[in-house]
Amino acid sequence: MNAVGRYLGLVKFEHTIFAMPFALTGLLVAAAGRPHPRVLIWVVAAMVGARSAAMAFNRILDRRIDARNPRTADRHLPAGSVSLAGAVIFTAAASALLILAASRLNGLCFALSPVALAAVFFYSFTKRFTAWSHLFLGLGLAVAPVGAWLAVTGEFAPFPLLVAAGVLLWVAGFDAIYGCQDVEFDRAEGLHSLAVSFGVDGALRLARIFHLLAVIAIAAALLVGPGLGAASFAGLAVMCVLLVLEHRLVLGGDLRHIDVAFFTMNSWSGMAVLAGVLVDLYLV
Repeated sequence: MNAVGRYLGLVKFEHTIFAMPFALTGLLVAAAGRPHPRVLIWVVAAMVGARSAAMAFNRILDRRIDARNPRTADRHLPAGSVSLAGAVIFTAAASALLILAASRLNGLCFALSPVALAAVFFYSFTKRFTAWSHLFLGLGLAVAPVGAWLAVTGEFAPFPLLVAAGVLLWVAGFDAIYGCQDVEFDRAEGLHSLAVSFGVDGALRLARIFHLLAVIAIAAALLVGPGLGAASFAGLAVMCVLLVLEHRLVLGGDLRHIDVAFFTMNSWSGMAVLAGVLVDLYLV
């Protein structure tokens, strides 16, 4: 694997698809479907920079824990395919990309860029002291639609905040599911998760509650979003179906299909909502 491939693997670049559809939703609704190309480019750059910095920082902070966990021992830092110095430089470069992109958007985005970085970095510490760390991961991704909206309008509004609430709860739900596979290791290491505190069954029940609330928040956003209508709600309906399938795949604590539940269902969930928004903005 070449150097670029190793660093993309370090940050699981393909997982950018989780938050990107909601960032684009915030951008497109704010711009009534006509974003300036320059704004679109810098919003995508900011999103990629923030997520890459957050993931690389998480890998750096967790490198010794990952080395002790059989499931994660082959990750790039424990396995030595990426050096610690290289990961630090990558994190700094990705952080600089976010700040640069924010500075090219508007003064408010630039001023808030350190806050966004603090939010996405803070998640990496939370499993050391709280079972609700999944919500902090959700918060890190929830800044995407708000930031995209601010890039266009320069001011807060109900729509992006409701979308952000939905993203926060959606991410917390699927991360709570994902965390179930490490429950015994986390308990032995003194780490915290909903599965450690409430058992796998309890974590899965809370994940269902998070996802129900996420759907309600996104539905509320679609109700107040300018230019949105039936197609957007159809996209949300598809997301609901995918979330139901996700929970059926892990029903009763059966984690054999957790990769499909985690990646496939959730990567298509955001895309379904974005697709509906695109239809409303461009075809209706």
